[in-house]
Amino acid sequence: MERKYAWHEYNEQDMKALNALCDEYMAFLDAGKTERECVQQSVALAEAKGYRNLKEVLAKGDTIKAGDKLYAVQMKKAVALFNIGTEPIEDGMNILGAHIDSPRLDVKQNPFYEDSNLAFFDTHYYGGIKKYHWVAMPLALHGVVVKKDGTVIPISIGEKETDPVFCVTDLLPHLGQEQMEKKAAKVIEGEALDLLIGSRPVKGELKEGVTKFLQDVFTNEYGFEEEDLLSAELEIVPAGKAREMGFDRSMIIAYGQDDRVCAYTSLAAMLEVDTVARTSCTLLVDKEEIGSVGATGMQSRFFENIVAELLEGMGITSPLAVRRTLENSRMLSSDVSAGYDPLYASAFEKKNAAFLGKGVVFNKFTGARGKSGSNDANAEYMSLVRRIMDDNKVTFQTAELGRVDLGGGGTIAYIMALYGMNVIDCGVAVLSMHAPWEVTSKADIYEAKKCYVAFLQAAGKESVLNDLCK
Repeated sequence: MERKYAWHEYNEQDMKALNALCDEYMAFLDAGKTERECVQQSVALAEAKGYRNLKEVLAKGDTIKAGDKLYAVQMKKAVALFNIGTEPIEDGMNILGAHIDSPRLDVKQNPFYEDSNLAFFDTHYYGGIKKYHWVAMPLALHGVVVKKDGTVIPISIGEKETDPVFCVTDLLPHLGQEQMEKKAAKVIEGEALDLLIGSRPVKGELKEGVTKFLQDVFTNEYGFEEEDLLSAELEIVPAGKAREMGFDRSMIIAYGQDDRVCAYTSLAAMLEVDTVARTSCTLLVDKEEIGSVGATGMQSRFFENIVAELLEGMGITSPLAVRRTLENSRMLSSDVSAGYDPLYASAFEKKNAAFLGKGVVFNKFTGARGKSGSNDANAEYMSLVRRIMDDNKVTFQTAELGRVDLGGGGTIAYIMALYGMNVIDCGVAVLSMHAPWEVTSKADIYEAKKCYVAFLQAAGKESVLNDLCK
């Protein structure tokens, strides 16, 4: 079954809207290379559209009603947005859920050391990476340093043209014969991914002179001491901005598109839709790349707690109300798919692969090998999704993540499905996924936002199919 290319459907007005969306998306990527930065941007954009802080609304004792637009932040690394509809919330919500963490290198808690007049930060990689990708390229440092008195010092070094950058060094090929005989997983060891941060010693200091020089830099230029690194969260990411790619400017190459391409289009859709019948929600969460763990990951109960607070603010106090609301909800788990790459054709089963330019991708199931760890969406729910897409002229395709015995992956879908709601994975095809620079199609980005808008607006008029999906 051949799916059509989205590009063939566009008129001049579509192209104008597509380019405007992609320009805004690239700006979001440039300003949001960490979860904290993405949450800050999301809150600012939401407040500009009239969204209010749920905690502040509850503290005032205001009653939450249809038409209210609210957000809640979890530890500055996850955010949930709600647009309250006219239908009873216990009949369920339309939920979009994406993650805003991406593979990277993290600075260890006791990272700073000097060896042979070179100073380094020791690191621990985060998420599934090919370690050899991260050597011999300019890297930036983002995050926060929190002093003992609670002072938070934001860090962003390496993005401005006047900033210094950093790197992980590699061995020259002239001396790399033994290295090149290793398997790819071992060419660069995890403990060798240390960040080179300086080489200038204090004048006259013959022992640890570089360390002393950099300690002065930390204090005088950035306002913290070496010991403050014990309470810091510093992430190492590729330095540089998102760029248009190809002679035809049809693609975007940038860091962190898994999964910020779905996070941004979900956010843009949420903020575009004004009034809804069925309450809509967009979730942007942390820690998906390492199993959705921790207080800001989807396995945390922060979302369930937020929904409970929301219902109480609406005057709904039944102990079953939260369970009913979540079970009756339906969700698009907004996460990326592996784009078919003809240079690595053997890794894919072509009939069930995602192609750049063929629109938003639905993955009925994910998991690995025998669907292990998968959410497998019901056929009835897939039928409902197809109807919504076709009614709104959204170009879409379906896919699996690679060959049966080779591929596989996970998202937050199976976690949300634990509530008994209908969930399906839905996102954008990506080339070079989990590399420092990933590639997407502008057409797929545009179709993803159209898809999410259509899904958020779908309401009780789909009652026949809703009954089938229960």
